[in-house]
Amino acid sequence: MYEPKIVAFLCTWCSYTGADTAGIARLKSPANIRAVRVPCSGRVSPELILRAFDGGADGVLVLGCHIGECHYDTGNHRAAKRIPILKSLLAFVGLEPERLRLDWVSASEGERFARITGEFAETVRALGPARWRRLPVFSGQCSVFSV
Repeated sequence: MYEPKIVAFLCTWCSYTGADTAGIARLKSPANIRAVRVPCSGRVSPELILRAFDGGADGVLVLGCHIGECHYDTGNHRAAKRIPILKSLLAFVGLEPERLRLDWVSASEGERFARITGEFAETVRALGPARWRRLPVFSGQCSVFSV
């Protein structure tokens, strides 16, 4: 059975702690999710997300603090503005926008973390492997200057 590779960028203050809460409570969450701890969801740049896809990820999940609860005031607002734009760019280059998800999980919401990660893994599993072609910009080559 196909198991997707999923990269999850988790905010240190809320989502990462929510993942820990889920683990302590022994709630089931997919084993194929690779967590990357970041200071804030607002620090997850579109380049990081594209690099995750370029590195073989079938899906990318960005989890941050709830709106209004960000430890850096407006970091999650920044993420909320970036992700929809990036989703439309993914659709433009031929990758399903459903492979990218932004959501909010607080430190005490272990059940929510387990539910969101489970739902996302099922969504990506249903989409199948990502058909992402390496972009010259990310592979260290530039077709414009190739001789």
